[in-house]
Amino acid sequence: MEITKGITTTAIFKIQDKLVTPKEDFLAVEEPLEIQLVYNENDTIINKSLSITMRTPGNDDILGIGFLFTEGILRNYDAIEEVTVDTFQNNVKICFKPNHKPLLPNSERNFYITSSCGVCGKSSIDAIRTVSIFEKTTDKIRIPVELIYELPDLLRQQQEIFESTGGLHASALFDLNGHFIMLQEDVGRHNALDKLIGKALQQSLLPLDKYILLLSGRASFELIQKAVMAGIKCVVAVGAPSSLAVELAKENDITLIGFLRDRRCNIYSAAERIMV
Repeated sequence: MEITKGITTTAIFKIQDKLVTPKEDFLAVEEPLEIQLVYNENDTIINKSLSITMRTPGNDDILGIGFLFTEGILRNYDAIEEVTVDTFQNNVKICFKPNHKPLLPNSERNFYITSSCGVCGKSSIDAIRTVSIFEKTTDKIRIPVELIYELPDLLRQQQEIFESTGGLHASALFDLNGHFIMLQEDVGRHNALDKLIGKALQQSLLPLDKYILLLSGRASFELIQKAVMAGIKCVVAVGAPSSLAVELAKENDITLIGFLRDRRCNIYSAAERIMV
């Protein structure tokens, strides 16, 4: 029995010591989503199947929009004429206005992307690094470390699905005063961030240089790449960052914090923004 688009249930046997108890458990739903482009090229309508990603159903429109933006295929929301979601066929179709074309790179994604990894769907190393439309600028952002310590509790208050299944990744946005702005969840951590960035693009919030991005898990290279594309200057992860994530954060002057728990954290780059 499906509870919501994002949660389903299954019968299990729970074992504690020698006691076996039949129970019902909650699972995060994982299904494929095909992302399609429709655009005009030389007076011909092109319908292009760009990618399939494994995701948790729900907010497929902003997932598609965010994916196109963080891949550098879509530069602004005004280029979109219509977004249609077919929940039965599991596809999202993003139609560009007649005078706009998607910026398709020479090396495109392969057709299939797992929920655990988006970078592994890249067809070449050169295609991994996309270029942000936002210029690097100096800033005077200063964030008290006490505010950073509060973020995990604020995130848990918002994560109703995560509390039920324990199987969804979350990306959350806070302003520089620690006020909650938005949250997106998905079985794929890269999908959760694409959903969040897609929603922010819809709401004309980009660049997100006056916000804090909180990740419920680890900080991978691809998540930092997506943060770069959205103009984010501060990324906080509950888990560990990878070496490439730290390298990319340093290259783009992003404050990257990891292992945030129990009033402790590690700052890996641009530590001057954090006030202790």
